[in-house]
Amino acid sequence: MIKETLRVNNTTGLHARPASAIVKIVSKHHAKVEFLFKDKVIKGKSVIGLMTAGITGGASVEVICDGPDEQGVYSDLKALFDAGFGEK
Repeated sequence: MIKETLRVNNTTGLHARPASAIVKIVSKHHAKVEFLFKDKVIKGKSVIGLMTAGITGGASVEVICDGPDEQGVYSDLKALFDAGFGEK
């Protein structure tokens, strides 16, 4: 299991486009992915859950990846977050 904190590196936070990009990555992998934000547990395959969690730009989000390809999904998510979801 991988449990790390990622920073939302865009100014607008997790709106529709970044949430969709996250779900697209998570859906390609077999590991279970969850995000923790302000005591909320958000499933990695839930666009609506990610959008309605209130995750703003600059916020820190804990990501938990557990499963056979957890390192791969974590690496892909980290790259997406580090790139600011293509909005930098």
